[in-house]
Amino acid sequence: MAETVKVDIPHKLTREAARQRITDGFGRIRSEATGGMLKFEDQWTGDRLDFRARMMGQSVVGRLDILDDHIHVELDLPGFLASIAGKLTGKIQKEGRVLLENKSA
Repeated sequence: MAETVKVDIPHKLTREAARQRITDGFGRIRSEATGGMLKFEDQWTGDRLDFRARMMGQSVVGRLDILDDHIHVELDLPGFLASIAGKLTGKIQKEGRVLLENKSA
């Protein structure tokens, strides 16, 4: 059964700085997707990023909103990936914190 995972990641950046780091992070995902096995699409509308990733017949659809003090992420997982939703949530939180940590402090 499909499941929607919701994650909030705190940050102490401006919205613009957070957006740039997220853009860079998604750029790395695209560049690391070798051999065409991962199809990745994303579209910014203001401070909202809509994205879709497809691999081996599975599709993950997500939304990411940049807010003043946190990033809100929602992922719609197909049944196969819903079984590991807890692990994915933990990984998203961990990687998101690293990506958004205030490196100037």
